[in-house]
Amino acid sequence: MSTPATRFVWADQFAPSLEDFARLAEQAFADLPDAFRGLAGEVVIRVDDFADEATLAEMGIEDPFELTGLYYGVDLSSREGLGPAPEPSRVFLYRRPILDEWCERGDVGLAEIIAHVLIHEIGHHFGLSDDRIDLIEAMD
Repeated sequence: MSTPATRFVWADQFAPSLEDFARLAEQAFADLPDAFRGLAGEVVIRVDDFADEATLAEMGIEDPFELTGLYYGVDLSSREGLGPAPEPSRVFLYRRPILDEWCERGDVGLAEIIAHVLIHEIGHHFGLSDDRIDLIEAMD
């Protein structure tokens, strides 16, 4: 039997909220090198619990826990200099799938996973494919 001094009490613990995630994402963005942040420009970072049904259907994803983040916008390599201004680029971070990955992994902090997903999605803003991002990450 455990004593009060050695027993973990989780009754007062709560999962990080959407606002907590937003603060962690803002900190992760602020911690990026100046040049990287400068190239990211005015990317809007949004945190939702899950991707919406239309997004999941468009991507052919049945399980909403499979999508931790998404870049939405016209990447820098596809923009035309004289064309109309594109909609603001957005990075979506999905709280519940990220929490699920964090719990399943158990070997990395939540802030690190959020930063990883954020950087991955900003890579798409730069015009990088998943394969290229994976290659860059493997070099690290």
